[in-house]
Amino acid sequence: MWETMPRIIKLFNLNDPGWGRGNNNGSEPPKRPQGNGDGPPDLDEVWRDFNNRIGSLFGRKGGGGNNRPGGNRGGMTPPSPRGARIGLGVIALVAVGIWAASGFYIVQEGQVAVVTQFGKYKSTSQAGFQWRLPYPIQNHEIVNVSQLRTFEVGFRGGARNKVLPEALMLTTDENIVDMQFVVQYRLRADGAPDYLFMTRDPDDSVRQASETAMREVVGKQSMDFVLYEGRTTVASEVQALMQQILDRYQTGVQVSTVAIQNVQPPEQVQAAFDDAVKAGQDRERQINEGQAYANQVVPLASGQASRMLEQAEGYRAKVTGDAQGNTARFTSILAEYEKAPQVMRQRMYLESMQDIFTRASKVMVDTKSNNNMLYLPLDKIMHLAAQDAGKSTVGNPGSPALVSPPLQAPLRGSAAPVPQPSGSSNSNSLPRDRTSR
Repeated sequence: MWETMPRIIKLFNLNDPGWGRGNNNGSEPPKRPQGNGDGPPDLDEVWRDFNNRIGSLFGRKGGGGNNRPGGNRGGMTPPSPRGARIGLGVIALVAVGIWAASGFYIVQEGQVAVVTQFGKYKSTSQAGFQWRLPYPIQNHEIVNVSQLRTFEVGFRGGARNKVLPEALMLTTDENIVDMQFVVQYRLRADGAPDYLFMTRDPDDSVRQASETAMREVVGKQSMDFVLYEGRTTVASEVQALMQQILDRYQTGVQVSTVAIQNVQPPEQVQAAFDDAVKAGQDRERQINEGQAYANQVVPLASGQASRMLEQAEGYRAKVTGDAQGNTARFTSILAEYEKAPQVMRQRMYLESMQDIFTRASKVMVDTKSNNNMLYLPLDKIMHLAAQDAGKSTVGNPGSPALVSPPLQAPLRGSAAPVPQPSGSSNSNSLPRDRTSR
C-alpha cells in the first residue's frame, strides 16, 4: 500500500500539465490535440480526465475517453483486485481521518463541555481545545457556567405589568400582600452534569422553588413585618430556603441574589390601608412626643428629689449637730453651775440679755420708782459705738457712751456689776425685775 502512495500523489497532482488533455494516468507527456491551439482545456474535459484518473486507480483503463473529434472510444476493462484494494483502503483511510477529526471541539472561557458516551455522562471538559471520540460513540454539550441568569416573579419588565397569580401571597395574620421580587442565579463549576441530566427543566425548577420559598417565608410573618422592617430578613430567608430545595433536587444551581422590588397591599384595599398606615404613624408620633416629654420631666423631677433629699440630709445633720452641741454645752454649764450657782445664774442672765439686745433696736425699761419708761435707742448707740470703736471716752451720764459700756461689760468678765434700777438697793431686785418684765 505504501509503495503505491507516490503513484496516487502523482495522479492527483494539480501541477500536472496533462489535466484535461487526455493523459489519464499522469505518466505520459501530454498529447497536444490538433486544431485546439495552446488554449486551456474545457471544464468538461477536466472532469472527464479526473474520472479517468480515478478509474485508473481502481484498475480501469479507458481508451480515448476524452470524446474528442477523431478519438477512439475504448471499452471498459474490469479492475484488478490489487488496485481495488488499494483504492478502497485510501477511501477508508480518508473517511476515518475525517470521522476522527470531527471529535475536535473548542470550549470558550467561562464554559464547560459535558461529554457523554452512548448517551451516558462520561466527563466534563474545561475551557480550551479538546478532543473526544467522534459521534456516535461520544458527544458533548457546551454549558455556560459564568452566565448570571435572572428571572422576575410577580411582574414582567416593569412594576405595572403584574402577574397576580404569582404576586399575591398570604401572611400569618390572614392578610394578602402583593410581592414582586427578582432572582439571580448561576451554575456551579461542577454542576453542569446535574443541570443537564438530573432535572427535566432546571430553569423552571428554579422559578417554582423561588415561589414556594417566598410563600412559605411570607406565610410565617405578619403583614407589617413584611411591608416595613422585615424586607431584608425575608429576602435572606428565601434565598437560603431556595438553595436547600435546589440542592435536594440536585439541579447544580447556585442562587446569587433574591431582591424584593416591591411589596404592598392589593390595589382593592390600598386606600383603606393608607388610612390605617397614617393612623399608625400618628400614634407612633404621639407616643414619641410623650416619651420625649417623659424623658425631659422625669430626670428633672429626679434631680429635684435628689436635691431635696440632700437638703433634708444636711438639715438633719445640722439639727443633730446643733442638738448635740447644745447638749454638750448645757452639760458643761451644768457642771460649772453646780460649782457656783449664783455666779452662773447672773452670767447666764447677762448673756441672755446681750443676745436679746444685739437683735433689738429699741428697748423699753420699766422703773419701779415711777411710771416713766426709759427709752434706750440701741440702734443709734450701736451706730455710734461702731464709729467710736477703739476710742475710750468719758462723758456725762446721759450720753450713749456711758450707757454702752455696762452692756458690754458682762462679755469681758462675769464679775462686772449689774445695773440696778433707781429706787432699789438690795441684790434681790434682779429677779423681781426679770419677773416684772
